[in-house]
Amino acid sequence: MSASGLLYGGIAALVLAVFALLAATMPRAHGKPGVTRALAAIDRRYSRHAGTDGRGSGADPFKLPVWLPDMAARLSPASARSSLQRRLDVAGNPGGWTPDRVLTSKIIGLVVLGSIGAAFALRHPALLILTGSVGAMAGFFLPDVLLYNAGLRRQQQLAVSLPEALDLLTICVEAGLGFDAALAHVARNLKGPLPAEFARVLQEMQIGKSRAEAMRALAERSSVPELRAFVSALTQSAELGIPVASVLREQAREMRVRRRQRAEAQAQKIPVKMTFPLVGCLLPAMFVIVLGAGIIDIVHSLFHLVK
Repeated sequence: MSASGLLYGGIAALVLAVFALLAATMPRAHGKPGVTRALAAIDRRYSRHAGTDGRGSGADPFKLPVWLPDMAARLSPASARSSLQRRLDVAGNPGGWTPDRVLTSKIIGLVVLGSIGAAFALRHPALLILTGSVGAMAGFFLPDVLLYNAGLRRQQQLAVSLPEALDLLTICVEAGLGFDAALAHVARNLKGPLPAEFARVLQEMQIGKSRAEAMRALAERSSVPELRAFVSALTQSAELGIPVASVLREQAREMRVRRRQRAEAQAQKIPVKMTFPLVGCLLPAMFVIVLGAGIIDIVHSLFHLVK
């Protein structure tokens, strides 16, 4: 091959390398429409940065190895990631917690608590398998228990704060505000998980979701029956053309009744809950105080002991 051919071939290879480098470094165009990308961004924000008040930089300071969540996913059912994301939504997406991080913590807990359980049986080798297995199972299911408790507490907070939020929402709508403006007023002036959920509904509506879709998504992120009934009543009123103010007034009255019934039910449980501490702690001490002197006298009389 001539020198000119080598030169042209080298130039062509250099040009192809430059184009390949540019293609690799340029951001890829997404095929999703703008609304879908915005919804995905909101989901990522609430699933990764909830609890940081928007001040997170987006970088994960604790980068996890890829093989840890993969190993946990193999040990878990096939729908583990989607189920974990659902439970994280119910728990309010605690800051820094993602399905991969939960799966990784399950593997770490399995190894750590399994090792601790095995270490307890070093002096008794016969119990090594038992204690190691118990510790490994406890470490594997501990993140699930913590996530369930977090979701349970948050749903209780939602149920407690719902009547107050509905009262304020009803007052705002009857005063002349639109439903969206009233929802923004409630989200701005109240504290807790319910105003945060209302703020998320407003964000989803601002980027193109309909009100019915945003409210149904709110119901899917909650397990509170009262909140689900409220969302169902709102969507049905919009479909049937019923005024929002009357629906809100009826829902607020019903929520107040349910709150009173919930308080009465909790009060009825108090005697049952007091029975076990009373029998286990108070009654033995009372028996010792009341019958102690008599038992001492009986023992002295029976065994002819001199006082």
